[in-house]
Amino acid sequence: MIMTNAFDVRIVHLEPLRVAYALGFGQEPEGLAWAKILTWAEHKGWLNNLKAHRFLGFNNPNPAPGSPNYGYEQWMTVGPEDGSEGEVKVKDFAGGLYAVARCQGPQNIPQAWKDLLVWCDNSQYRMAEHQCLEECLSTELLNFGVMPWEKVLFDLYLPIAE
Repeated sequence: MIMTNAFDVRIVHLEPLRVAYALGFGQEPEGLAWAKILTWAEHKGWLNNLKAHRFLGFNNPNPAPGSPNYGYEQWMTVGPEDGSEGEVKVKDFAGGLYAVARCQGPQNIPQAWKDLLVWCDNSQYRMAEHQCLEECLSTELLNFGVMPWEKVLFDLYLPIAE
């Protein structure tokens, strides 16, 4: 584990994942994408065992200059037997090498991303081409419907290469 700027950065190899995903678009698309994936998970009966799944997401598309709108793609890991249903699609993700930093609350995500990029610039690694990801670690909060977002823990995954 490598320390920098008052937060820990760890290097991990994220294994391949099979994920169900939903898209949201607008001024706050994260909530839209989360609602779709959680409604789908509830239909499957999975809200009682959310710890059996991982939840990752990222901007898709990124914010454009001059527009308040952008997209967000929310993932939930699933098994090989699961397939696409309605607005929730399923795909395979190849994984890769990542620098990972933890932060609490979505209000701290932009600064944590900046700190992680500075860390990368000063490390032996360079930024790679595979997908940046934000993993929600506070799955116990998802059961309440209205998440206390300021308490949610996230791991930010910056794709790296040596």
